[in-house]
Amino acid sequence: MPEFKLPDVGEGLTEAEIITWQVSVGDTVAINDVLVEIETAKSLVELPSPYAGEVRALLVSEGDTVLVGTPIIAIGSADVVEDASVETRPSAEPAKREAMLVGYGPRTDAPTRRRRPSAPASSVPAPSRVASVDTERVRQPAPPTPPAPQAPVPPSRLKLRPLAKPPVRKLAKDLGIDLADVPTTGDVVTRADVEAFAGRVVPDAPVAARPDEAGETRIPIKGVRKFTAEAMVRSAFTAPHVTEWVTLDVSRTMQLVARLKSDPAFGAVKVSPTLIAAKAICLAMRRTPELNARWDEVAQEIVVKKAVNLGIAAATARGLVVPNVVGADSLSLVELAAAIGELTTTAREGRTQPAQMTGGTFSLTNIGVFGIDAGTPILNPGESGILALGSIERRAWVDEEDNVVPRWVTTLALSFDHRVVDGEQGSRFLADVAAILRDPAQALTY
Repeated sequence: MPEFKLPDVGEGLTEAEIITWQVSVGDTVAINDVLVEIETAKSLVELPSPYAGEVRALLVSEGDTVLVGTPIIAIGSADVVEDASVETRPSAEPAKREAMLVGYGPRTDAPTRRRRPSAPASSVPAPSRVASVDTERVRQPAPPTPPAPQAPVPPSRLKLRPLAKPPVRKLAKDLGIDLADVPTTGDVVTRADVEAFAGRVVPDAPVAARPDEAGETRIPIKGVRKFTAEAMVRSAFTAPHVTEWVTLDVSRTMQLVARLKSDPAFGAVKVSPTLIAAKAICLAMRRTPELNARWDEVAQEIVVKKAVNLGIAAATARGLVVPNVVGADSLSLVELAAAIGELTTTAREGRTQPAQMTGGTFSLTNIGVFGIDAGTPILNPGESGILALGSIERRAWVDEEDNVVPRWVTTLALSFDHRVVDGEQGSRFLADVAAILRDPAQALTY
């Protein structure tokens, strides 16, 4: 019977948590049907079936953390004989090759038939030939009695599997709610449906926690949270961080944001100061490409990247994730806005794929959405720079003519790897980003 082993869905991932089974024992599945939703160290992933057949066993339970290569489900195939009375016989024909998904690799174990157990030797002397024939007739197994037909289940008692997105299924599971019991006006159960059924508004996908004897709450460290913690410790104690700050008047950027929001060309995307800061990073990188580089310890080289793969930090219920926009420097402002919007939406819904979490060259985090002025951001492993955008607030500001006027003011904080980036390079880069945000028309000079 084919067993589907947990594959490595990312780059070198070693384990994953079983979040939600999408099938049950007895279900019939086709190739590419979704079997299970898992959480890796980087994201939620739906695993499709490489086999077609009947689900015979779920080998691990929801909530279990299993290693890559562990069998997680057994699926019966049509060419697997389950009758114990049929013995395996050699065949000159090669065994059928079952269909499989690209990336899972060929099967190494061919389907086998179970042998009939040999009858124990008897100590009774052999009878005559005629008696032997009669005895063999007696020993023949009786034909199996067909099971009694069962009455069909009334339609009112059938409980179909409701449609819902993975984060909604996770929310319902955490609340102890059966999605089949949740009333909905459409074909798909939504988060609002689950919250209404629960009778209260629930925060994003809470992490399972348990109180101990002392009344303290213990939260398991796994999945995205575990990966983020390991990455931050590795970065903080490997790359020598330097952080520089600049406080500036961004009133003209706020005016630009207001104009773009009313521009029909930007009607389908979100326009915010984060978008303008992202564009400023890409433009400033042209003059100081050292911020778009990494330290190669093995080769003892600094590797300067050709394209800017801009990471956008997103806070989710499972922890911080930083998916990146590949080739952000080659995108128009509208394209960059669409890409950032898609990344943040999928991240908050838990649908970020592992490939979107790798290959970043520089990151941007907007801590201003939490009302924070500035901070010391920690580099993502493999990157040499990260910019934090602080809160944008109306403050008293002294202009060029020494007048005190109300202006939109913010603080930028740039952390960089001092092995790769010198102080002069980091300062120039930060000054260029600040100049563009002070006056977006400055972008015309890059």
